[in-house]
Amino acid sequence: MFEHKPRPEWTAAEEFLTRVVVHPDPALEQAISSAAEAGMPAIEVAPNAGKLLKLLVQLSGARRVLEIGTLAGFSTIWIGRGLPEDGTVVTCEFLPKHAEVAWANIDFAGLGEKVEIRLGPALETLAALAEEGREPFDFIFIDADKENNSRYLDWAVRLGRPGATVVLDNTVWEGAILDPDLDPVNAPGIVDALKLLGEHPRLDATVIQTVGSKGWDGFALARIS
Repeated sequence: MFEHKPRPEWTAAEEFLTRVVVHPDPALEQAISSAAEAGMPAIEVAPNAGKLLKLLVQLSGARRVLEIGTLAGFSTIWIGRGLPEDGTVVTCEFLPKHAEVAWANIDFAGLGEKVEIRLGPALETLAALAEEGREPFDFIFIDADKENNSRYLDWAVRLGRPGATVVLDNTVWEGAILDPDLDPVNAPGIVDALKLLGEHPRLDATVIQTVGSKGWDGFALARIS
């Protein structure tokens, strides 16, 4: 796995901000600890980023959310808490073990009735959602295998309504976007997705750099026209 390199001061500042401003509760802490106990990689979003997802869902007025990449359900819980009473989340997870852990965490957080976990390759799930003729999604969060980022963005446009918000995580990747040879597995897919964000006629986007416990990274924020 590609090594991220957080600096101690970045992590310390993030921990301070999390403690003073973000205030994750026991359900969110349980999602982190259960992932570690299950031997899952610690690649969930940081708490301050999770809180940002919640606020973006609320600010956008989203009712139907699509998440690509569930892991242990940490970001799913944040997103679900940003939804109104009748809001729903469809989240895509490839590994049954991850889905099992995520479901327990989501249920513990009291969001079981709002969340649907779809198991299997995300590209197959996205195609199935299109065939099912569901209402368009209002908010799409992409945080899965980087090699398919461009394909996920394409599906986001196809499945999202005009005016929908798209968030794509991991867009700087320790600067590997400037030198893809640093991570030939993931970086080319990230670069391709960034180019698509800048060229797609229905996407208006920006990218924000971040530093913290996850190292030097960033996220893209886009609107579907």
